[in-house]
Amino acid sequence: MIRILFLSVVAVFIGSLSSPLQAQTDNSPFPSLQTEPQTKAPPLTNQEFVRMLYQLPANPSMRERLVEDLRTRGINFQVTEGLRSLVATKSGNDSLLRHTLEEAERRRANPTSATARLPSMAEATELLERTRKATLGAAQAMPDYLVKQQITRSHALGQTNNWVVYDRLSIAVSYRQSAGEQYKLLSVNGMPAGEEEAEGSRYGKKLGGTTSSGEYVSMLADLFDPQTRAEFQPVDTDTIRGHSTIVYEYVVKQEFSRQTLSWSASLTSPEVHAVVGYRGRIWVDRETNRVLRLEDISSEIPSGFPITAASSVIDYDLVTINEQSHLLPSRAVIELSDHLGQQSEQTRNDILFRGYRKFGAEVKITDIDEKDFPPDKPEEQEPKPTTPPALKPQVKKPDQ
Repeated sequence: MIRILFLSVVAVFIGSLSSPLQAQTDNSPFPSLQTEPQTKAPPLTNQEFVRMLYQLPANPSMRERLVEDLRTRGINFQVTEGLRSLVATKSGNDSLLRHTLEEAERRRANPTSATARLPSMAEATELLERTRKATLGAAQAMPDYLVKQQITRSHALGQTNNWVVYDRLSIAVSYRQSAGEQYKLLSVNGMPAGEEEAEGSRYGKKLGGTTSSGEYVSMLADLFDPQTRAEFQPVDTDTIRGHSTIVYEYVVKQEFSRQTLSWSASLTSPEVHAVVGYRGRIWVDRETNRVLRLEDISSEIPSGFPITAASSVIDYDLVTINEQSHLLPSRAVIELSDHLGQQSEQTRNDILFRGYRKFGAEVKITDIDEKDFPPDKPEEQEPKPTTPPALKPQVKKPDQ
């Protein structure tokens, strides 16, 4: 039996600001930020960390504890290439755990620059407010553009994180203010897609597999939309690609969320949907007031729903479109877990965003093909995929 998983973020409509908040600027839509000092446990030792790593294959839920300890306690040991290799092996190359370990290593190696003091409540609120305005302003001023997604899709049985690549996709994505994001499948494993498979943003209904949308404008705009009522808390500092950042944790409750998970047992079965809450972290550049990384973890997933976990990490970088710089995704990793009866599976999509350019008003996404993008760089090419497993989880996203 084939599963089809859907992870979708509904398009965002930016409305007026909600009620003012206590102890902040009158127009801020954010809840009060608290920076009360907490008693901190000693840093993780190498022995503790390795012991927990070895528990991961049999107990995948240990990842949450590992990530939390790395963030709150830090480490007192050097991260070597051997240790990085062990983390990749024991965690199934888990992207969130890798990111968090590297953050902890930067703080250990250079505590002065990598962990500059957390801002005061007033400073944190002001930075968040500037970021909200910059993010929503950029979403409204985004030009019409075209980009290619290079997606490596992997599958693991149970909760093993033993990832097996089952295919590689090339997808053209257009964005227009008037129409949002539209998708066209260009190729599968290097072979041109059939006309039926490539059809519109619903190509996944013909192809199957895990797909996603909303990584461009809508996810960040939705998070900062006052109607979402996201609650933020400054928790850390970090350096991302040479930029000094403040790290905020956030929570969006299900009742205010627009994030949707959808699932189907086969290509022809009806879809079931669930609106879920979500939480995670954002890395905000202190100088530019822009989000450089977004971590998103689904929460409040209804009991009994086939998808049991969903998360994503998106890195944003400056790209030039029509001789102007815009902050847009450079890479995203999306992971989901699902179950049907006694069987459970995991899927992971590793997405590279390449060849951003202006999308002319006279051009249609259906007319786009591989020749409309620059050739892939040699370092971006990957080995051919293995034979797809008999049971491959598959995810698609409904139109926004």
